[in-house]
Amino acid sequence: MAPKAAYSSVSSVIQLYLSLLFCMIGIALSFYAYHVETKKESDADYMAMCDISDQMSCSKVFTSKYGRGFGLIGPVLGEENFLNVPNSIFGLLFYSLQMYLCTVYTRSSSVLQVMLSFLSLIGCAYLAYILYFVLEDACVVCISTYTVNVILFLLGVSKWWMVRGIKTKSD
Repeated sequence: MAPKAAYSSVSSVIQLYLSLLFCMIGIALSFYAYHVETKKESDADYMAMCDISDQMSCSKVFTSKYGRGFGLIGPVLGEENFLNVPNSIFGLLFYSLQMYLCTVYTRSSSVLQVMLSFLSLIGCAYLAYILYFVLEDACVVCISTYTVNVILFLLGVSKWWMVRGIKTKSD
């Protein structure tokens, strides 16, 4: 359980609710991405709401080779490997874990939260490069998830600063 001191300030409550909100937005975006990808795979004529033009098409991105396993797992471990799933599945796992971690006020959970967020930013940079330079697309859902990940990173760093000075028995 979290120390009472972590919940005593208004800023920590705001930080918690903002973190939860952005985790829920990330989960919603990931569910939508999964829906678009699976619907497009089963119906080639499906037109998603995020398919605005030929250069702004999320279904083009989600169904590309980079939409599964970040375009890395299939070539390395094989297309049938259990880890070669839609990127949105990784997103659902990431945001769910972040949602849990943002409610735990220990130094170790804060460090893990920041580390995972930092890894997500590396993934965002890689996928943004692929999006812009390889696929030559501007996926609204993708850019939204990048934004959510940056905000979650900043909120995670903010939480880490808050709990740095709190002494707990679990750390």
